[in-house]
Amino acid sequence: MNPDFDLQEELKKLPQKPGVYIMHGRKDEILYVGKAVNLNRRVHQYFVHKLGRGPKIEHMVSRIAYFEYIVTDSELEALVLENNLIKENRPKYNTLLKDDKTYPYIKVTVQEAYPRVLFTRKMKKDGARYFGPFKSSFAVKETIELLRKLYSVRDCTRNLPRDIGLERPCLNYQIGQCDAPCQGRVTSEEYQEKIGKAIDFLEGNYRPVVKQLEERMKAASEEMDFETAAKMRDLMQNVISVTQKQKMENGDGEDRDVLALAIDGTDAVVQVFYVRGGKLIGRDHSFLRIGEEDAALLAESAENSSLSQENDGEGVVRGRVLSTFVRQFYASSAFLPKEILLSDSIEDQKLIAEWLSARRGNRVYLKVPQRGTHSHLVQMALENAQIALKMDRERVRMEEGRTIGAMQEIASILGLGHLSRVEAYDISNTSGVESVGSMIVFEKGKPKRTDYRKFRIRTVEGPNDYASLREVITRRLTHGQEEAKELAQRNLDVSDGSFSVFPDLIMMDGGRGQVNIAEQVCREIGVDIPVCGMVKDDYHRTRGLYYHNVELPIDTRSEGFKLITRIQDEAHRFAIEYHRSLRAKAQTRSLLDEIEGIGPARRKALLRAFGSLEAIRDADEEHLAHAPSMNAASARKVYEFFHPASTK
Repeated sequence: MNPDFDLQEELKKLPQKPGVYIMHGRKDEILYVGKAVNLNRRVHQYFVHKLGRGPKIEHMVSRIAYFEYIVTDSELEALVLENNLIKENRPKYNTLLKDDKTYPYIKVTVQEAYPRVLFTRKMKKDGARYFGPFKSSFAVKETIELLRKLYSVRDCTRNLPRDIGLERPCLNYQIGQCDAPCQGRVTSEEYQEKIGKAIDFLEGNYRPVVKQLEERMKAASEEMDFETAAKMRDLMQNVISVTQKQKMENGDGEDRDVLALAIDGTDAVVQVFYVRGGKLIGRDHSFLRIGEEDAALLAESAENSSLSQENDGEGVVRGRVLSTFVRQFYASSAFLPKEILLSDSIEDQKLIAEWLSARRGNRVYLKVPQRGTHSHLVQMALENAQIALKMDRERVRMEEGRTIGAMQEIASILGLGHLSRVEAYDISNTSGVESVGSMIVFEKGKPKRTDYRKFRIRTVEGPNDYASLREVITRRLTHGQEEAKELAQRNLDVSDGSFSVFPDLIMMDGGRGQVNIAEQVCREIGVDIPVCGMVKDDYHRTRGLYYHNVELPIDTRSEGFKLITRIQDEAHRFAIEYHRSLRAKAQTRSLLDEIEGIGPARRKALLRAFGSLEAIRDADEEHLAHAPSMNAASARKVYEFFHPASTK
C-alpha cells in the first residue's frame, strides 16, 4: 500500500453513490476497473478478509497501492464508463477480448488522389471519412466488395499518382472490377466522380443500388439460376442493413473535453473529462490556489448574498479562475478537441476560442450547456470536482498533522517556541574502515534532500563514533559560519548559501554521550542551537528524547513520535548508503588496479561498459576487446587476471 495513501481514511470518504472505481499499483499502473451501484459498499469488500475469494483477486488486492473513483448518476452510466476505461487502459486484472475486437467501420480515403474504400476497426485522425460503426463485419465486407464492383474502386496499396505506369495492372482490371488508375487509364476527376457516388451510397442514398440488385435477383430467378438469385437477395439485405442502421461519425465531431470548476475558500479544483469518439475514456483533475484579490471578492460576495447576478462576485471569480485554467491547460496540450464544455462562462471567452481555433487549425467551440446530455455531463464532472476538493482538504489536513503538527508536538515537549528546521547526524563504518558521516535535514516535517550532506572522516582512525561525530558537526558549523560571513560581505541573505542556514534543533542518534559532544562543539564554535538525543531501548527501538540531561517520554502513538522515527531511520539510511558506495568503489578499484597495463582511463571505460566488477570477470576476451579504450592485448590481460587457470 502507498505510504502516502491512508486506506482506512479513504475508505471512510467513499460516497454511497453509483460510479466506477479504479485500482492502481505501486507504479501508478491501472490494475482493475470496476463499476458499482454503491461505491462505498463495493470498494470496502476488497479490503475485508474474505475466504473463497480466489487467489487471483487476493493477488490483485495485495498489489493495490491506492484507488480513485468517478461518481455517476446511475448504474447504467457506470456500466458505459467502465467499458470505455477498460478499453482505453486494458487493466491486467480485467477480462479482455484477446483480439480487442471493436465494431467495424467503412473507411474512404478521400485524402488520396485516387481514394479507396476499406474495412477498419479503428478511427484515426488521418483525413479519411469513416462510416459506422456497424454490427456485422460480414455485411460490411460484402458492401465494400459491391462498391468496388459497381464503381470500379481500386483496393491496391500503390501510391498514386506517383506510381502510375511503374507496374502492370492487377487481376481486378483484367476481370473488369477496376479502371486501372495505376496505368493512367482513368483521370483523377473521373475517378473522383465514382468515389462521390460510393460516398452518396454510404450516406444513405442506397435505393438505386438496391433496385439494381432486385432486378438482377428477379432475372436470375426467372432463368432458374436460384444460386445467383439467393446471392443477390443476401447482398441486397446486407446493403440495406449497412445503409439504414449505420451511424456516420466524423473524426473530429465527437471529441470534446468537459471542464467543471469547484471552489471552496481559497482552494479550487477543475475536473476534466475526456470524451473521444463520443465515449468518456478518462478524467483528470487539477488543484488551483485562488489569488488574494479573488479570495477577497469571494468573501465579500458571501457576505452580500443579495447582490444581483450582474454584480455576483462569485460568478466573476469563477469565470476568472476557469479562464486562467483553460489558458494554461491548453497552452501546452498536444491535442485540442473541437468542442470544450464548461461549467461557467469564462473571462475573454470569445478571444480564447479564437486563440484555440488558431492553434488547432480549425474552429474550437467553447460552450456552457444549459440543458440536455451535455449539461448532464458537465454536472457529473462538477460533482466529481467537488468530491476531489473535499478529499484534498482532508488530505492536506492529515498531511499537516503528520508534518507541521508533528514538529509543533516535538517543540512543545522540548519547550521550544519555534521549530521549523531539524538536522540529524549519523556515522557508518566497518571496523573503522571508510568511516563516513551523514547530515539529513527535515523542514516543516518533511525531508529536504537538497540540503543533505555527506562527510568522509579525515582525522579519526578506527571505530570511534564520538570523535567522528565531533569532526562532522565541527566541519558543518564552521563551514556555515564562514559562508554566512562571505554572504554578508556580498549583501546576500544566509538563505542563498548551502551551509549558512543553521537548524532550530540538532537531533543526535543516541543519548547523553552524543548530545554532550554536539553541545560542546556548539559552545566552542559560538552558536546557540538546542541539541536533543533520540534515545533507544534495548531492542533498538526509539523510546524518548534526551534533552538538558533529562530523558523525556513521548507517546509512541503520536505523530511527533512517528516523525522522530522517520528522522532517525533517514539519517541511518543515508549514512549506510554512502558508506556502501565508497566500500564498493574501493573494492572495485583495488582489484582493477592490480592488472598490469590497465590504467585509470581503461578502468573507467570497463566499469561504464559492463556496470560491475562481476560482469567484467564473467566477460570473454571478445567482449572485453570491444569496450571503449580497449584492444585485444589489454582484453587478454584482463581476462588472464580473472581466469589464470584457463590460460597457458
